[in-house]
Amino acid sequence: MASLGPLDGEGWQAIRFDPAQLSIPPLTWRSSRVLGLPLPPGLMISIEPEQLQGQWHPSSGEVQLEFHSRFYFSLGGLYKAPPLIVQTRLHTETAQGNRHHARGERIGAHGLALLVGVATVPPTGDSWLDRFLGLPDEALALMRCRLIASNAANTQVG
Repeated sequence: MASLGPLDGEGWQAIRFDPAQLSIPPLTWRSSRVLGLPLPPGLMISIEPEQLQGQWHPSSGEVQLEFHSRFYFSLGGLYKAPPLIVQTRLHTETAQGNRHHARGERIGAHGLALLVGVATVPPTGDSWLDRFLGLPDEALALMRCRLIASNAANTQVG
């Protein structure tokens, strides 16, 4: 659920999601692919959102959200890395970095949208993980979502 502010003079509406109520499934070999290949069995990446808020323009379907989260890598019970800190602005327009470029999709008739962002991921301090991932590095974020406005006070993204 999201909380919505009033429309401003330009038609934008503040939107804020409570991080405690956001649930992002972990990435595993069953759910995720990298370079067309599944993640190795036992590798899991958990995502802990810290902030998801910004604004949307109901009449145009444009969305801009600040997304801050921690990504935790673990390999079975053998290895748990320090968190990767990810901060990016997710847009329904375009995101451009040094190596990545993506175009989002505004909220359509059925509430579906694609938000895109490019984040610079800083080193974790774990020398093995930092070398393995080549940190600091750029990461491309793609978030498919569905915005359902049930009334002026409640909105869901799923």
